[in-house]
Amino acid sequence: MLRHRTTLRVLLLGACLALLAPLGPSYGRGSAIPGPIHAGNTFGWYPAAWRQEFVGPLDSAWKKTGVGVVKTKNGMLTIGASGRSVAATLDTAGHDTGRWEIRWKAKQYGSGRAPYTVRTELIPAGDRPQYCGARNIAFESYTFGRRKAQFSIHNLPNLAFKASKRPTYAGYNGDHWHTFAVEVTSNHISWFVDAHVVSTERRPEAISGVPLTVRFSLKAVPGQAMNAARMQMDWLRYWTLAKPNDRSIDAPAPTLGTFPAACPPAA
Repeated sequence: MLRHRTTLRVLLLGACLALLAPLGPSYGRGSAIPGPIHAGNTFGWYPAAWRQEFVGPLDSAWKKTGVGVVKTKNGMLTIGASGRSVAATLDTAGHDTGRWEIRWKAKQYGSGRAPYTVRTELIPAGDRPQYCGARNIAFESYTFGRRKAQFSIHNLPNLAFKASKRPTYAGYNGDHWHTFAVEVTSNHISWFVDAHVVSTERRPEAISGVPLTVRFSLKAVPGQAMNAARMQMDWLRYWTLAKPNDRSIDAPAPTLGTFPAACPPAA
């Protein structure tokens, strides 16, 4: 009996020590999931000038285009599609500088068909010319099945500044949370993924200076059958540049190339 009690005590002590011991790296750890820690509180941007948490009915400032679902669901802006492209654009005056950040997850349903591209962009606000996307800044552009998310700046006449990033927490598909942010100033544009700066562009040719607003989209491949897909945003926040960054934003510059789809104004 004494030996049995001693063994039981040892087992109980071991279990308690296991619970108290520091947890190793795990995608299941709540503290590791992007969101509570993000670029806004890591780089000292607060207080936020504007934010949406997507609780309750969708704000009327969001305008849907294309074929698919755009709605709030369980405190998230939810966009879904199963064959065509669909987008939700924030119809506001926009800002020519500032910091924007989202908490985002995406999921593909099924396989065997073409994958959607999940994209969040800053686009010219209001009725300003779009020039076929030639002044857009992509927070993220992720095609299901690929390992990296793409980031880009487009500017007239047909310039493209491109970077990419593999996930540091978990894959970009499979309903894993990630945070994406972009900082736009008069002399640089920086991207942040899961609270880390990943690229900074300082060439003046990248800066359009136009007021920008947010667009979320699921982009279909024209003429192809698509795997159904969904993107969800837990929140969207905007900060001014009033507070300097608490940390360095030095990071590799994007690669300069061209954007063939641009349709600049006639000379």
